Amino acid sequence: MRIGLIGAGRIGSFHAAVLARHREVGSLVIADADPARAAELAHRLDATAAPGADEVFTWGVDAVVITAATSAHAELVGRAARAGLPAFCEKPIALDLAGTLGALRDVEAAGSVLQLGFQRRFDAGFTAAREAVRDGRLGRLHTVRAITSDPAPPPAAYLPLSGGLYRDCLIHDFDMVRWVTGREVREVYAMGSDAGPAMFRDAGDVDTAAVVLTLDDGVLVTATATRCNGAGYDVRMELAGELDQVTVGLDDRTPIASTEPAGPPAADKPWSGFLERFAPAYEAELTAFVEVVLGERDNPCDGREALRALRVAEACELSRRERRVVRLEEIAGG
Repeated sequence: MRIGLIGAGRIGSFHAAVLARHREVGSLVIADADPARAAELAHRLDATAAPGADEVFTWGVDAVVITAATSAHAELVGRAARAGLPAFCEKPIALDLAGTLGALRDVEAAGSVLQLGFQRRFDAGFTAAREAVRDGRLGRLHTVRAITSDPAPPPAAYLPLSGGLYRDCLIHDFDMVRWVTGREVREVYAMGSDAGPAMFRDAGDVDTAAVVLTLDDGVLVTATATRCNGAGYDVRMELAGELDQVTVGLDDRTPIASTEPAGPPAADKPWSGFLERFAPAYEAELTAFVEVVLGERDNPCDGREALRALRVAEACELSRRERRVVRLEEIAGG
């Protein structure tokens, strides 16, 4: 199999390395907006560097992996669809609903495959939590708590391009809430704080957010996120039911310390970031994509799944701006 990869940045380099050693991938064509960066990565992996994205679509690839800048995702998804090529795209498809819906129309009109990169669906802890909910071990679920905390803010130049904390960061939690519980979000109430570094205020973004979600069966969910968690990278989910409760992301590398005299010690080596914490999940999602291309499995996360998570993020942005509860039916694309 010959795969084209567009985008040779941090996540693109990681994905390229995974694909280069996959037994079903015979060759890899790499392109980037910076041709020198594509050439350097291709040389390191014994792959082929393309001058640009155009060549990826004309050099006879069997599938495309899109890890370019977010602003390019929707156009590249549409090009892959029109070329009849299965595509894997890092989230999001676009930073707005209009761009997302337009790309999905291209995919659906072409009848092509689009898999979205929500890697937590392939994480062992989240998978076990989903099974605990689905097999009834927890009993009636009543409360879910989700946490995503980055150890340090991104570069200031990234913020205006990120889509904001709800779309860029909490969207993973929104996807996990849906995937783990099997329920849809009915309404949201979101708050955000820009009391941290000034670059967040300058970008019209927030560095910390808290959201209350009500699911369609009445389950209450809290989801919090921050860009300023100096202790380390922290992603957790707690699910409490009438019979039992479980926690995802609690291990000897969780960056949290107990104040109890007999509590567990602080982590010696806390998680440093998402690539380290979710490396096995990232690899598993690409393995799944190769299997989808080969016709060996169904698509585990199509574009409509990404749209549902984005609609929750859009509802949160509206709620924060207008300081009110927002029902999902107010957000287009449902």
